[in-house]
Amino acid sequence: MKWYEWYIKCVTTDYFKFQGRARRKEYWMFTLFSFIIYMILSIIFENIMSSPAGYTITSTIYSLAIFIPSFSVTVRRLHDTNRSGWWSLLVIIPVIGILILLIFMLLDSTPSNNNYGENPKEQQYIV
Repeated sequence: MKWYEWYIKCVTTDYFKFQGRARRKEYWMFTLFSFIIYMILSIIFENIMSSPAGYTITSTIYSLAIFIPSFSVTVRRLHDTNRSGWWSLLVIIPVIGILILLIFMLLDSTPSNNNYGENPKEQQYIV
C-alpha cells in the first residue's frame, strides 16, 4: 500500500472498526498523514489568510472529524500488541500515561494469532 492509502483506509472502511489488529505501519502512517493535513490547515488559514479564528474553527472541525478513526486505529494497534483497548485511557494521565501509550505504539506485533485476531503481517502474504 502507498503511504496515503493507510490514512484513507482508516477514515473510510475502518472508521468505526474497533475489532481486529492494526500494524505499526498502519498506525504511524495514519498519524503522519493526519499531522500533515493539520499542518497544511495551519499554514493555509493562519499564514496565508491571516485569520487565526478561521484556523481555530477549521482545526477544531478536523480534530472532531478525525477523533473516531484515530481512536479506533489506536485500539486496534493495542490489540496488535495483545493489550485491551482500555489501555488507551492512559492518555488521561498527563505525562506518564502518554509515554506508556507511546511505548505500546512502538512495540512490535504479537508474532502469531492472539485474542484479537490473526497477525496482520501474515495476512498480507496469503495469495
